[in-house]
Amino acid sequence: MRIAPLALALVLTLGIAAPVLAQQAPPVRIDDTMLPLAAPLPDAVRLARFDAYVEAVQKQFDVPGVAVAIVKDGQVVLARGYGVRELGKPAKVDEHTMFAIASNTKAFTAAALNMLQDDGKLKTTDRVIDHLPWFRMSDAYVTREMRIRDLLAHRSGLSLGAGDLLYWPTTTYTTREVAERLKDVPLTGGFREQYAYDNILFGVAGLVVETASGMSFRQFLQTRIWQPLGMTETRFNSDDLKPGDNVAVGNAKFDFKDLRPVGVTSWRNVSGAGGIYSSVHDIAKWMNVQLAGGVISGTGDSAKRLFSEQRQREMWTVLTPIPVGKPSIPELAAATPNAMGYAQGWQLSDYAGHKLVWHTGGWPGQVSRLTLLPNEKIGVVVLTSAEAGVAFNAITYEALDMLLGKSGNDWLKGYAAAFAKAQGNADEDWQKHVAARDANSRSSLPLAKYAGTYRDPWYGDVLIRQGAKGLELQFAKTAELLGDIEHWQHDSFIVRWRDRGLNADAFVNFALDPDGNIRELRMQPISPLTDFSFDFQDLRLVPVKAK
Repeated sequence: MRIAPLALALVLTLGIAAPVLAQQAPPVRIDDTMLPLAAPLPDAVRLARFDAYVEAVQKQFDVPGVAVAIVKDGQVVLARGYGVRELGKPAKVDEHTMFAIASNTKAFTAAALNMLQDDGKLKTTDRVIDHLPWFRMSDAYVTREMRIRDLLAHRSGLSLGAGDLLYWPTTTYTTREVAERLKDVPLTGGFREQYAYDNILFGVAGLVVETASGMSFRQFLQTRIWQPLGMTETRFNSDDLKPGDNVAVGNAKFDFKDLRPVGVTSWRNVSGAGGIYSSVHDIAKWMNVQLAGGVISGTGDSAKRLFSEQRQREMWTVLTPIPVGKPSIPELAAATPNAMGYAQGWQLSDYAGHKLVWHTGGWPGQVSRLTLLPNEKIGVVVLTSAEAGVAFNAITYEALDMLLGKSGNDWLKGYAAAFAKAQGNADEDWQKHVAARDANSRSSLPLAKYAGTYRDPWYGDVLIRQGAKGLELQFAKTAELLGDIEHWQHDSFIVRWRDRGLNADAFVNFALDPDGNIRELRMQPISPLTDFSFDFQDLRLVPVKAK
């Protein structure tokens, strides 16, 4: 889902599969002078040039609103907004504007569990079934051996984004129902064998927080984290946004082309994975407590802590190694780490000899990145109101170069070139489908025969029915997944979703038995640019016989 932590621009650098979240842009110039920002200028001058740089990123990547905060040695160096909260309206983004931080929520979930370990309520090495006796994976061994920290480390054996359609787009399943359906989500890898990003287990982690703490996940975050830190501009999810709140409206490229506002999404049924809204003003406080090793105020034995230093060391200890790929283009070689891994709700890697602790988040119309350099006590957060991972990466690395005194990297040029390459690959992929199509072929059955209810073991029902314009497809628990079906070739069709901001049109392929009856329906996204959380390919839909 767009809540996943690796947006396209980063992926293009590291060679990891994830959604496309950006548009092509040429190298940027301001007053006909190429940035970077690392010249030895006074802070005020450097920050002014950084402001100009962020505005250039907005222009080149078509991002209506951006907010950035930078902290160093416990102090806020910069916290400000750029652009507008909503397209076509004058209200400006500022440091208090709230954005969906998406998968940056995961670090809060990890912190909650580790705080409960400090409280003596659990250990992250406890088995999940010791706290949730009903918990089941599709493999009995994995069910028995899954530990709490495994929920936070993307090493369960689930495939990339497995089960995301249970809550993405918003569904009517409850948190408990989503978790219970894990028993039918297939494992495609070995337990603790390899990295594969998931969201669904963080939803389970939120349930562990509730069971161990005796309070709702929302209440735990509010009373144990946000109130002690003074994070008054942070909301549990979009359901908690209040009239008059200073909130950015997300934007997506409809059909990968036209930028338009998108509706508000709520992940009330997988809250441990994503959903928090916050401002850079508040996230600066979160970064500072992280960089202080959990200390809120004071020193030594009298220090007031959010969590212990030992717990933070564990949260920042790699559990799952991640292979590092080659950069997609030479211009991004400087961002390619020597090593990378996933800890508990945090990604770990390196940049220019400096340790990085970081995460990204993707949401309908909004993506973000939070990056810490623990040894230098530096933190950078970038929140945006468009699906442009290249933007938050370009801004983040430019900020790091400014703070580290580095020069020579043209991040805008590099990320624009990388995106152009990925876009070209997507166009080529579509042309291969077109070339392979037998446009004169016909379906094996009359169109009315394809209508019916189809059931997948983990998602549930998908309906194909006669609509006003022909066949239409509807996911029973997901209102937004309603689309019109058109014939492609033979027994393959295309469903085009009526919400054109989803960018997730899919092939719908029917398999017949020897007697000409429909045996199975399979789906797969058409474009490689489609967000991985549209895991249509994992569905095994079979016809439900009428009673």
